[in-house]
Amino acid sequence: MAGTAPIYSLTTDDRGRAEAAAWARFSAARDAAEFCASWLAVLCSQLERVSGALLLLSSGGKGAFTAAAVWPDPARDMQYLTAAAERALRERRGIVLAPDASAAPTRDQSAYVGYPIEVSGVLHGAVVLDLAPGPEHSLQRALRLLHWASAWLVDQFRQQELRTRDLRLARLGLAADLVATATQERRFAPSALAVVNELAARLHCDRVSLGFADSGSIEVAAISHTATFDRRTNLVRLIGEAMDEVLDLDVAIAYPAPEVDELGTIAHAELARELRDVAVCSVPLVQDGHTCGALTLERAQGEPFDQEALELCKTAGMLLGPILGLKRENERGMLRRARDGLMEGAAALFGPRYPGVKLLALVAAAAVALCSFATGMYRVSAKTVIEGAVQRAAVAPYDGYVAQSFVRAGDSVRKGQILCRLDDRDLKLEQTKLASEREQLLRKHRQALASQDRASMAVIAAQINQAEAQLSLIDDRLARATLVAPFDGVVVSGDLSQLLGTPVEQGKVLFEIAPLDAYRVILEVDERDIDQIRVGEQGELALSGMPSQPLRFAVKRITPVSTAQEGRNFFRVEAQLDHPSTMLRPGMEGIGKIFAGQRKLIWIWTHSLVDWARLWAWKWLT
Repeated sequence: MAGTAPIYSLTTDDRGRAEAAAWARFSAARDAAEFCASWLAVLCSQLERVSGALLLLSSGGKGAFTAAAVWPDPARDMQYLTAAAERALRERRGIVLAPDASAAPTRDQSAYVGYPIEVSGVLHGAVVLDLAPGPEHSLQRALRLLHWASAWLVDQFRQQELRTRDLRLARLGLAADLVATATQERRFAPSALAVVNELAARLHCDRVSLGFADSGSIEVAAISHTATFDRRTNLVRLIGEAMDEVLDLDVAIAYPAPEVDELGTIAHAELARELRDVAVCSVPLVQDGHTCGALTLERAQGEPFDQEALELCKTAGMLLGPILGLKRENERGMLRRARDGLMEGAAALFGPRYPGVKLLALVAAAAVALCSFATGMYRVSAKTVIEGAVQRAAVAPYDGYVAQSFVRAGDSVRKGQILCRLDDRDLKLEQTKLASEREQLLRKHRQALASQDRASMAVIAAQINQAEAQLSLIDDRLARATLVAPFDGVVVSGDLSQLLGTPVEQGKVLFEIAPLDAYRVILEVDERDIDQIRVGEQGELALSGMPSQPLRFAVKRITPVSTAQEGRNFFRVEAQLDHPSTMLRPGMEGIGKIFAGQRKLIWIWTHSLVDWARLWAWKWLT
């Protein structure tokens, strides 16, 4: 779209040549700056009466924009267009700032047309044009053309995002492949060799070396495409010195350096000179936030390591450090691990650093010395349960069915209070039947008496006694069909409210009742502490339901029978409360502590470990 009016005083031919030159620069732009400048020149060549144009782009900082291109003269001060650019950025839409039509026209009046560059909701910049006064439709045409031309910049930014995403995906892919390669082998040496071979192939390096720190310097552990090597050779020495440089500086080093500053590249420069390398790059292997080794990559030909390659190598070092470091540590022998542990502890305790470790050691030594002389009350802890001193069971007197239930566990009952009733309909029918049979036998007995039949009288009299005995048994069962409380107390167990109509067997426990004014304490003492307890010793009990009200008790009996629970043996110890609380209920649980006398504090805290060590030594060393 070529404009119909000339720009400034240029002829049509001059304007055409300028537009062609701008298009040529635009199509052959080599970098972003040339692309933006040529794009702005092409845009201005399409419009009439353009006296100046400004392209603002984000400079990387949040909300910061700088001039990426200025037309027609890059050295021209375009500060007067920033207000229009800020408004376009703030409103995120195209704007037209025309002079007031009611005011008298002047030569200096100009119209400003601005348009934001937005990609996926992110502002990348804005374009502002300075147009000479003209009709409104020409300003709208300029805004539409600006909107149309901004597609080139949007496409440029989208391509940059795609390139950035592709680089990120490539980095993640390489990292995933390196992790997979490092974890394929179980041992350290094959894993290290596989990793350096993979890095050499993927990053187009002639040699990749890997080393780990040992006694303050790095020892080369693997070299790509080399199964074995002599650590005394000049090659290994030079690589080790370059790695030591990374260990000393704790930074990634590239030679030649991407920046002018070449501080810390002395060993790398020597390595490149001796081995005739074009480029050398070393990155630290990081484990637990500390440098534990280094990766050194060498190229004998090709391009030096740029910033992107350096970041990729640093990512590889951060990922491989924990994996290879863990494999290397797992292959250490027992003596090597003990030696390393002692050396680390000694270095922390007696070395120049780690003041916190030294302070903790002094505090620990003072605490041990104090506990070796100070004494305290040794208390044996045990799980505790409250039981009634007397516990009575209400059992089913015969086989039958539950008809009614009036109480359940937790209810308080009075002596003689009904607990439940069993179904007595079958018993009553049986009672009626036996009563009828007895009446019949009585009539037969009278008839035999009238006829003086002594033999029949004897037989019938025996049958009458049998019927009366059965009636007496039925009457006794009917009397026991209603279960009542034997004394005042609380129902400890039993709930038949959900079992109405179900059968019960003779002798089955339906309820358990304990008194409210007599309790005993049952402690489950571990067999390792039972020898520390004596009858008559005092203690305190804290129940789960009353943790703030400790109760005093005295040991009354130590049973000689143990019970196994959770893989340990416990002895049942009975105790009596000194002052029972009215809030106590049978079945309450808590923790009891028996006062076993004064002991040294260090013995109280270590006797369990010492006893275990003695038992282990007796088992395995004698």
